[in-house]
Amino acid sequence: MGKAVLIIALLALIIYGLLRLWERRRASRRPSPSSQFPPPPTRRVVAPDDDPDFLRDLERKRRRRQKSQPDDEPRPDTDG
Repeated sequence: MGKAVLIIALLALIIYGLLRLWERRRASRRPSPSSQFPPPPTRRVVAPDDDPDFLRDLERKRRRRQKSQPDDEPRPDTDG
């Protein structure tokens, strides 16, 4: 029984050593981690409220509507 445990332990150490050596060689052939991943994507507009041009245009339209409305009429965008 003692010899079997010793043989199994010795085989486990040999297999562990071989796998570790194999992994090191494989890791040395890989490109560096920084070149492994693509560069992050450029910031893009996902929704209209993220788009500065859209918001600017929206504000311009709102101001034009306010200027074109007479002061004595209630505005539709207010509560009153």
